[in-house]
Amino acid sequence: MEQLLAPSLPVLGGRMLPSLRHYFVVGSHHSFSWRSILQTYGRKENQIRSWSAQCSGNYDGASVSDEINAPKKLTLPDNSLLDARILYCTSPALGHHKDAHPESNKRVPAIVEALDKLEVSPKHRGSQVLEIQNFEPASVDDVARVHSRSYITGLKKTMSRASDEGLILIEGSGPTYATETTFKESLLSAGAGITLVDSVVAASKLGPNPPLGFALIRPPGHHAVPEGPMGFCVFGNIAVAARYAQHQHGLKRVMIIDFDVHHGNGTCDAFYDDPDIFFLSTHQLGSYPGTGKIHQVGQGDGEGTTLNLPLPGGAGDYAMRCAFDEVIAPSAQRFKPDIILVSAGYDAHALDPLAGLQFTTGTFYMLSSGIKQLAKELCGGRCVFFLEGGYNLQTLSSSVADTFRAFLDEPSLAEQFDDPAMLFEEPTRKIKEAIENAKSIHSL
Repeated sequence: MEQLLAPSLPVLGGRMLPSLRHYFVVGSHHSFSWRSILQTYGRKENQIRSWSAQCSGNYDGASVSDEINAPKKLTLPDNSLLDARILYCTSPALGHHKDAHPESNKRVPAIVEALDKLEVSPKHRGSQVLEIQNFEPASVDDVARVHSRSYITGLKKTMSRASDEGLILIEGSGPTYATETTFKESLLSAGAGITLVDSVVAASKLGPNPPLGFALIRPPGHHAVPEGPMGFCVFGNIAVAARYAQHQHGLKRVMIIDFDVHHGNGTCDAFYDDPDIFFLSTHQLGSYPGTGKIHQVGQGDGEGTTLNLPLPGGAGDYAMRCAFDEVIAPSAQRFKPDIILVSAGYDAHALDPLAGLQFTTGTFYMLSSGIKQLAKELCGGRCVFFLEGGYNLQTLSSSVADTFRAFLDEPSLAEQFDDPAMLFEEPTRKIKEAIENAKSIHSL
């Protein structure tokens, strides 16, 4: 295997840019040149050709601002960004680990292994699937748009104690822990989301069908509240990316869809009074952390831009198909977002150990496909997924791989993984009541 490294490390909007990896053509996009890694398999040479393309506008008419420091011309390799269907980053946070803890450092490697095994990795898909590597961590200023500076600096200071003790609890007696690498690895994971927002926005300026982004990162983020960590989460990765999209790219209206089995209370809190960020969560009624009541709809100027849909235990594919058609899609169509961000938690799977819903691999495929279509219709295809929960490594990894297949418009492989014998009848009456209640509250 050969590697070819280009010498440049340029800048986009003040950020050092990462390298882009796939298995045929690798190189530059955005208003910068990528530091390229070209991997060839059985070939001595792959020619990289680049040219300049004018970044002249948005195909959906949404307002995407050009930063002062971003030149108008884009230096591109041979159709790499135009051909891409998926961009992803990995941040496995291998040093952030506690033995026997469900949120372990095995999660992201298991997903990466499944992507390769199920042939949706760059190795098998060439220019369709690109992995962005060597991206920069989020800055403290990026994170401080969501979290208090006292929390950020306090967490950084605790790293010396974590170094001495090996592992510390940072949520009182709660389940969130830290090791000596937690602070820097959490910044890196937040940076992965920011990098994907940059990349998807840049791609949306080049054509009407930009690739979707997926941040395969940990620790997860949607429980982290503005003042501190919570529920395995350290920084609110998706919340940080939402504020970044607004601040850096002028994407004023951001929709966040959270289908994790647990309510994303941290994301909800961060934007509860913000009319420009629509937060929609489906989650199991009564599950951790006990928030996300259906009547909680936002406050002040943000009243109506929070939608919580708690689903009864045992809800599954039927419930989510109804929820998508009757709640998620109409909400998005009415809000008209400039970008859609997704808290993609896979712990609602029927075999996940931490909850009691009955999603299947096919359910996640359906959701991913539907959200992709919404993004295409409403916001020029701009959409980035963020890994949240999912603690059964097999169902997590196969479901993420099937999400990639949905992004590629290829048939689901759910039948290979989903055993109908594991499912029981869904509580349809309670599901219908919950959905009708949400529709009534939000005038859908």
